[in-house]
Amino acid sequence: MTTVAIVYYSGYGHTKKLAEAVQLGANDAETKATLYAISQEGELNESELTEISKADAIIYGTPTYMAGPAWQFKKFADATSKIWFMSQWKDKVAAGFTNSASTNGDKGQTLNYLFTFAQQHGQIWVGLGLLPSNTKAHSSKDINWSGGSIGVMGISPSDASPEEAPHNGDIEAAKALGKRVAEITKKLHV
Repeated sequence: MTTVAIVYYSGYGHTKKLAEAVQLGANDAETKATLYAISQEGELNESELTEISKADAIIYGTPTYMAGPAWQFKKFADATSKIWFMSQWKDKVAAGFTNSASTNGDKGQTLNYLFTFAQQHGQIWVGLGLLPSNTKAHSSKDINWSGGSIGVMGISPSDASPEEAPHNGDIEAAKALGKRVAEITKKLHV
């Protein structure tokens, strides 16, 4: 059984919705994906960190606030220094997703942070692998409308509830990311 850990922080519920979509995409008869929500204090407990360290793949998610990850995610990342020192996540597959209110919102900065964090741990990064939906006929209802390559870039307008956003295209992109990570992880762990 291939195992995927989805480690995320969600401030208002929108990023949690993306995390759940990633989980749906990753889960199949041969893959078990588990969600690990970083607390409002920026923490996971020791047993959660132990479980994450046993996973074959780790997918990271955080909202983009002020052109970077939420401080809660950064606190979690900083707390992994012992894991880094012991190379416990080396050669695990990694991927990432983010969400913000604006179409751009500097989400690329956050995905680059997640990528760099994974590279510091020696992980193997998997990008989205989808072409953008970037013609006049496309809208936010279409998969990868925001045109992410390095990971999923969800859009949740500032006045939208988690029931209203992210839009279906972002949810489908998150499912596709989860599925791609699971498929590549299985190939690497044959």
